Amino acid sequence: MAGKISYIFLCMNVIPLLAAAASQACSAQSAAKCSQTGEWNGEFFPGIPKIKYEGPYTKNKFAYKWYNAEEVILGKKMKDWLRFSVAFWHTFRGTGVDPFGAPTKFWPWEDGTNSIAIAKRRMRANFEFINKLGVDRWCFHDRDIAPEGKTLQETNSNLDEVVKLAKTLQGNNIRPLWGTAQLFMHPRYMHGAATSSELGVYVYAAAQVKKAMEVTHYLGGENYVFWGGREGYQTLLNTDMEFELDHMAKFLEAAAAYKRKIGFT
Repeated sequence: MAGKISYIFLCMNVIPLLAAAASQACSAQSAAKCSQTGEWNGEFFPGIPKIKYEGPYTKNKFAYKWYNAEEVILGKKMKDWLRFSVAFWHTFRGTGVDPFGAPTKFWPWEDGTNSIAIAKRRMRANFEFINKLGVDRWCFHDRDIAPEGKTLQETNSNLDEVVKLAKTLQGNNIRPLWGTAQLFMHPRYMHGAATSSELGVYVYAAAQVKKAMEVTHYLGGENYVFWGGREGYQTLLNTDMEFELDHMAKFLEAAAAYKRKIGFT
């Protein structure tokens, strides 16, 4: 059912062959494909056709061997059984870094900033990628797609600006499988968000989830996800499981009530 609130999720993280094949024509050190206004000229993945099903014996590396989106299985198309979704973080924001090494993935359109202009450029790349893959869903954290500002108001304004572009780019045939709030990367969430014992952090997290639910609903999202990657105190030396769970329960109850209020069903 559309609008279901989920605490955990499974989402296909599409790791693009397209990244390796795309020409590094405009790296952070070169503006060869970037106009004076900062807009990207031409395709983000030049020379890559739309990926189509060609069967198990195809030699085309840019073709599906087994995934036939329109094939009907038990009364439902394969694409409706599988509902593959491009995860914005893993596909466009992850750098391939691990605790023991440096980043290994570099997109040619990045310029080393996290500006609104670059956020919009990433969003255009995202939808070109989705269209070339031939899938019809994507998923995101709020801070993946738009930069955090100095205040919550500025942050929400940034998100609104990028989401407005996403709404235009996705058209009528693409929509989010889910959206969520990134409640783990900022230092304020060191000891959790919905489980935090600090009132200011708890309230900020609630405001962030409220906004993330609104934009997911605006984009026609099927679900809203609670990703509790940082929930719980830092160590067992200062944890109080009953206290934390009570906080989280109230948080989720408020979110469910707001879901009904805005018609996200």
